[in-house]
Amino acid sequence: MPTGLTKDAGWEIGVSRTLPLPADALWDFVTGEEGVALWLGPGAVLPTEKGAAYRTADGTAGEIRSYRPGDRVRLTHGTTTVQVAVVPAGTGDRSVLRFHQEHLASAREREDRRAHWKGVMDRIVVALG
Repeated sequence: MPTGLTKDAGWEIGVSRTLPLPADALWDFVTGEEGVALWLGPGAVLPTEKGAAYRTADGTAGEIRSYRPGDRVRLTHGTTTVQVAVVPAGTGDRSVLRFHQEHLASAREREDRRAHWKGVMDRIVVALG
């Protein structure tokens, strides 16, 4: 099977980076207004209740599949599923931010989404200073 193609979730991509922030501070940022705007889109509001719907400014709609405060959120994003996770790393003053997207249509879409999530990660790093 080609890299990125799974038996159950189709094409998928994951992007992660270790950042110099405690996990709780990073979680608060990525689920707060400024962070959500960077990864879900400007003006988007991230619900915390399972099954709650959302819509982005560009018209993409989805719903929350799971929300575990301080840990991860899974949501549908159009026809795909996106997971955002924060995991402590090292001594507690660093953490790993992970974006994972599955149910992509093709290897081409996988590469497009890789570039997208890398760009999101770069913007988050800049915003965190």
